[in-house]
Amino acid sequence: MGRGSSGGRRRRRGARGARGGAERTRRVDLERYRSIIGDFARFSAIAETPEPTVFRIRRGRVPEAELLERLTAKGFRTCPLEGLPGFHRVEEGPGSLALTEEHWLGLLYVQQASTGVAAPAIGPRPGERVLDLCSAPGGKTTHMADLMGDTGCLVASEISESRIRGLLGNVYRLGHPGVFVVAGDGRDFPEDVRFDRVLVDAPCSGEGTLRRRGGQPPNQSPSFVGYVTGAQRALLEKAVRVTRPGGTILYVTCTFAPEENEAVVSDALARLPVDLEPLDLPVPHAPGLTSFDGVPYDARLEGAARIYPHHFDSGGLFLARLRRLDDGSGHGHGAESGWTPVPAVFPGEDIDAGAGEALLREGVAEVRDRFGVDADLAGVRWTLRGGRAWMHTLDAWPLPSWTGEGWRPISVGIRAIDFDSRGRPRPTNDFLRWLDGAVGERVVEPTAAELRALLHRETVPTELDDRGPVALAHGGHVIGRGAVTVDGLKSEIPRARAVDLLRCIGAGEEGGVRQGPDPDGLDDL
Repeated sequence: MGRGSSGGRRRRRGARGARGGAERTRRVDLERYRSIIGDFARFSAIAETPEPTVFRIRRGRVPEAELLERLTAKGFRTCPLEGLPGFHRVEEGPGSLALTEEHWLGLLYVQQASTGVAAPAIGPRPGERVLDLCSAPGGKTTHMADLMGDTGCLVASEISESRIRGLLGNVYRLGHPGVFVVAGDGRDFPEDVRFDRVLVDAPCSGEGTLRRRGGQPPNQSPSFVGYVTGAQRALLEKAVRVTRPGGTILYVTCTFAPEENEAVVSDALARLPVDLEPLDLPVPHAPGLTSFDGVPYDARLEGAARIYPHHFDSGGLFLARLRRLDDGSGHGHGAESGWTPVPAVFPGEDIDAGAGEALLREGVAEVRDRFGVDADLAGVRWTLRGGRAWMHTLDAWPLPSWTGEGWRPISVGIRAIDFDSRGRPRPTNDFLRWLDGAVGERVVEPTAAELRALLHRETVPTELDDRGPVALAHGGHVIGRGAVTVDGLKSEIPRARAVDLLRCIGAGEEGGVRQGPDPDGLDDL
């Protein structure tokens, strides 16, 4: 959601820096698109209005009817979006949907309607190996993970360290154990393994996000188009090179500019072993262009899709789906080559495999017994890294086969169990929220006043005398970890998350949470 715009800004800064100084920018003239947008008057009118709030329900975490009932009880009136299963538009409500407990718990994701088309268009299936080359902040990534049922392996790559933090926050909040997050420039991605599907949500000028600026398109420097299209071409070529023959590549931008859309794909069709698969989207859209401003593009581009803001009251988006061909060179063969099971101990850890496996086995068993976990964890796998047990559902990963510098692994699934200085296991906040109703013992549901105090880093009295970690609950859902100490009950929900929850329950003001240790280390990522 909006990644194209921010990605474009990141690339522009790089381009200016390469020349040693800033250059004058000018606002994009949308009149240049009058000839290709059928109802330009309606386009212009809609562009000046704010976008409605749209959200996607997190499949597997909550039944759709239950979530809608909860939102209705809070005063929200919603309606489903035709053509986008699981997506709903907010017609009216008492405030921001992002400031609800349902959002905080990861039961929904606020997502621009047009971007909800991308994941179904690339069509990831359970058990497949999928790559998202430019994944932050994670809307399309987590949508694909939903469609995959958190099986197979979904590699989420992102170049920006600051945006990786937001990506991780969304993966953990929504609870997706099938995502492997890596940091690196997609243009330099290793080519030692092949994927079934690759999403290229390319950095771009972000013209399709103009509704967030009151209908005003972004500013551009004279050199920007040349720089960003070079990056887009390189990303798309990399995607083709790491896709197996017969696999799918989806190229997406949130801009109207043909130079960043049809021109980039037309170049790929001319140079690379790919064919374009016509898109038949379930939402209103226009076909791709075969020419613009006297410049011809590959005739197959008519099968691409352009979504304008007035099509279904959303943002702008361009999509082109490509099929990787077998060019007979041998490159791209061996789809299974390089994929190996995820080991119990992460490579490079200072513990041998046997000891690591024993630590995991004993730690998981102790957490299950102590918290009375009633859940089928047969499909869950465990990896020890950085003194933590990570829970994941990856059937395999490509890590041992990847070589070269410029990228690094960040997270494998969800941080699940910490081990304290005495080696005692403690479930993390993320793991407890993921387990939710499967936690049967050591669950404490404080009163509203007690919860406010806990989130303010205060200690409250408790009748529990068995010290140690407990699961805190609110409104029937587990919200995170607490601890019974000699002084009473304390919250161990991270500071930033506690602030957000206080806002959601209407009990705190910004900055109102006292500072203290961050037990899950999210602030340090």
